[in-house]
Amino acid sequence: MRVFSLAGVFALAVCLCTMLSAQPGVFVQVQAQEAEKFEFQAEVSRLMDIIINSLYQKKEIFLREVISNGADALDKIRFLALSDPTELGEGEDRELEMRISFDADERTLTIRDRGIGMTRNDLIENLGTVAKSGTTNFVEQLAEGGDLSLIGQFGVGFYSVYLVADKVQVTSKNNNDDQYIWTSTADSTFSVEKDPEGNTLGRGTEIKLFLKEDALEYTDQDRVEELVKRYSEFISFPIYLHKKETKMVDDDEDEEEGDDDDEDEGDDEGLEAEDAEDEDDVKAPKEVTTWEWVRLNDQPAIWTRSASD
Repeated sequence: MRVFSLAGVFALAVCLCTMLSAQPGVFVQVQAQEAEKFEFQAEVSRLMDIIINSLYQKKEIFLREVISNGADALDKIRFLALSDPTELGEGEDRELEMRISFDADERTLTIRDRGIGMTRNDLIENLGTVAKSGTTNFVEQLAEGGDLSLIGQFGVGFYSVYLVADKVQVTSKNNNDDQYIWTSTADSTFSVEKDPEGNTLGRGTEIKLFLKEDALEYTDQDRVEELVKRYSEFISFPIYLHKKETKMVDDDEDEEEGDDDDEDEGDDEGLEAEDAEDEDDVKAPKEVTTWEWVRLNDQPAIWTRSASD
């Protein structure tokens, strides 16, 4: 009797869910709660149009701006931690660093920092709806033929990512809020939603760039490494690149490592047998690909070095 009762309740719940989902008004309301859409502030939208349609050749400046912004975010959380060490959290969150990775198949470049992060309101205001004081001035300078590379001096360096990306996704986690995702496809709008995967960052910001067809050079490991090294001379925080390494190893290398724990028996017989092996029986080496995080700015920041260096 109890089993029948539970089954009946379950069936009733399924029926109610089906009825509710069939009502358009209810469905739209649920969808609206998942991702809110906003329009860029007029001057920000104008700036983006100029950048997107720009013929500016030195597009790599976007990486300089993103790295600089990441370093600022790290500085802010370090400053807060001076008065409240718990702001840093625990484990990996205490590592004040930046990590950069790329995916040639996905055509993406990802820059992640463990800085202060942004709340939902920060994402909405800082990345779209509230124009910074330098936005108008910079737009006017560009209209008069100004240098696009000066974008960072006007506090709007983030938008340089649209030199190379037609879609940008910013995931951020601040200690005072949940984790949120900001997304824009280089049009006049952007969306913000609570990350359905929860808190995956711990703290900080991850910027994922979906690269344009003419910007795929930023999925080339050597090119990215060169640029990161160039633009990290003034950065004191560690910057790591997820590097791919291919090497040749003996096919039986793993087997040899697995035999380390076995007892050595018949050493003399083993040596004789090894000498007797034919050359044809030797296994050819195989190619193995590994990925590892490698620090690129292992030298002290240029402004911390002595004059003699």
